[in-house]
Amino acid sequence: MAGLESKSFDSPEEVRPFTDKGAAEVVSLADSTVLRGRFEPGWRWSEHVAPIAGTEVCQSPHLLYVLSGRMHLRMDDGTEGEVGPGDAARIEPGHDAWVVGEEACVVVDFGASPSYAQRR
Repeated sequence: MAGLESKSFDSPEEVRPFTDKGAAEVVSLADSTVLRGRFEPGWRWSEHVAPIAGTEVCQSPHLLYVLSGRMHLRMDDGTEGEVGPGDAARIEPGHDAWVVGEEACVVVDFGASPSYAQRR
């Protein structure tokens, strides 16, 4: 394996559209999948990705950095939180999430499952 690998989201290897209201752009680096997600106002995981994933809540872990917008998260245990521009977050499987406000939430996710937002 080369000591340096670089790819651009300007030319993603794959684009995974949500039911509507956004998409995940995918690049692979070595054995890692990196996603840039754009979640439009009104997006909610349980409405716009659950039909694709086939699960009631998101079962993917996330290690993300928020570029713009805000997202609220609710874990299965009832814990809630919000992330916004400049925030880094680790999110375990078992959650719902939705965009807060009228600005798209754009994140770079270094920890998502390789199958995030793919039909099962």
